[in-house]
Amino acid sequence: MTIVKKILVLIQKNTLYFSYKRNQTVREDLMNTNIISDSELIFSDDYLEDNKKIVIPFFKELINMNEVDTLVFQNLKIASSLLSLFKNTAISKIRLKKEEAVSYTFCEELITLKNIKELDCYMIANFILEFLDNHHIKVTTHSDVLYISNFMRQNKLDNYSTIYYQKQIQIYQKMTEEDRKDFISFLKINRYLKVITCLEFDRTDLEFILENVKNYHFKNILIELKSNITNQEDIEYLKKLNKKYQKNKLVLNLVYSKEYLEQNLMKQVCLNTLKLCSFIIVFFILGSIGYIFIQNYNAMQEVSSIQEEVATIIENNDPSEEIETDDGYIIKNTYISSLLQINPDIIGYLKVNNTNIDYPVVTASDNRYYLKKNLYQQDDQNGWIFMDFRNSDKILNDNTIIYGHNMYYSGVMFGTLHRALNASWYTNEENQIIEFDTMYESMRWQIYSIYTIPKTNDYLQVSFPTDEEKQAFIDMTTNRSIHNFEVSVTPDDYILTLSTCTDSNERLVVHAKRIS
Repeated sequence: MTIVKKILVLIQKNTLYFSYKRNQTVREDLMNTNIISDSELIFSDDYLEDNKKIVIPFFKELINMNEVDTLVFQNLKIASSLLSLFKNTAISKIRLKKEEAVSYTFCEELITLKNIKELDCYMIANFILEFLDNHHIKVTTHSDVLYISNFMRQNKLDNYSTIYYQKQIQIYQKMTEEDRKDFISFLKINRYLKVITCLEFDRTDLEFILENVKNYHFKNILIELKSNITNQEDIEYLKKLNKKYQKNKLVLNLVYSKEYLEQNLMKQVCLNTLKLCSFIIVFFILGSIGYIFIQNYNAMQEVSSIQEEVATIIENNDPSEEIETDDGYIIKNTYISSLLQINPDIIGYLKVNNTNIDYPVVTASDNRYYLKKNLYQQDDQNGWIFMDFRNSDKILNDNTIIYGHNMYYSGVMFGTLHRALNASWYTNEENQIIEFDTMYESMRWQIYSIYTIPKTNDYLQVSFPTDEEKQAFIDMTTNRSIHNFEVSVTPDDYILTLSTCTDSNERLVVHAKRIS
């Protein structure tokens, strides 16, 4: 008996489903056999790869016979390996089931499909979205975040045209696997690159950059190394590397370290020049501090002005009146519905004790709109406090998620939620109760978990198909907590999640269960 890797193909109406049939034991005499039934086929991955001349006409006939127009793949890996089999078929839609980001390389293959019109995936970068849009392919995503690697984000490569025309890029730190994939995507698209600046010296990254720049036929590229390289062995290594790639018109330039400059070159610099430089630096720093202070002050003033209008409207509201909606729901909290005159997207109100969080909560058709819009729907870098678009304000989901920017210096939005990480805050029982009301219910929520975590989506699930999955979510979020709140949470409980950034790669999360 031998363990082989098989690909399962299911035929349902107008759709073919592809997934790995893992750890299936097959008799030795069936190793080269592929199983076919009326609605299910099983192929070995080697067979599909080695017999494309047979498989391609077979799938084409299968698609025509069953009027198939949609392919659903378990994940990006299996889709990438099989996509070339369907270039001249009637397939118009591709769907990827796994929660992962779509790669540019996959989309290059996707546009070769003759009739492709739609892609349904979990997450995609903005520049790839623009690339597909240029090829008239509609994209549907299921994540509140447009995926982007550190390399793309730090170089502000957020759209296709920027990538195409970019003349200079920087590598800020050691490259991750995602950075490397996006660097290659950048080289495939770009036509004007002249300078690559590396702020850290890493031999593996440097060789990766040079080799790929050469492979994609770039010429006359200057690669600057801005790092404190004083080790003679490293300098000799760079000289050899420079010589190796000079024939490809790639030039390595070492920007000397501060120590080297101080020891060898600073003696030649005039004292007056140093004083002038110092003055400019101090002026720049003070100017930057002043600019930040003014920006934060303006942010506080703008939010205070909005809150004053909110308070005035609430004060003039008649709380004794209940209103029945056209769809049969009873509006009990008319102080919230009275705010609809400001913004029809308002669905609730959130208060967190001993913080500045005391805001109406809005929602939109996606999780991007209120990242840069305030309660008046005006452009505003502070954004506003908003509920995940997947949640309902009328019928509670298993997990209601509320987002807000961490405006740390001005303290607006979720800028004071970081207080929840202090023992003096979270051990105060008064602070452990959160108020989140909708128009239809007044609710109190008891905190059971507080933590910070590298950027992830695993706590952002809104509904759970089974009690077992919800219990696993409860266990995961409870175990992450920086403090044991000794609060019992069961699959029957409704959960409230507050989420904000601590930096570009880390999130601060608070979970609470409904207690009234």
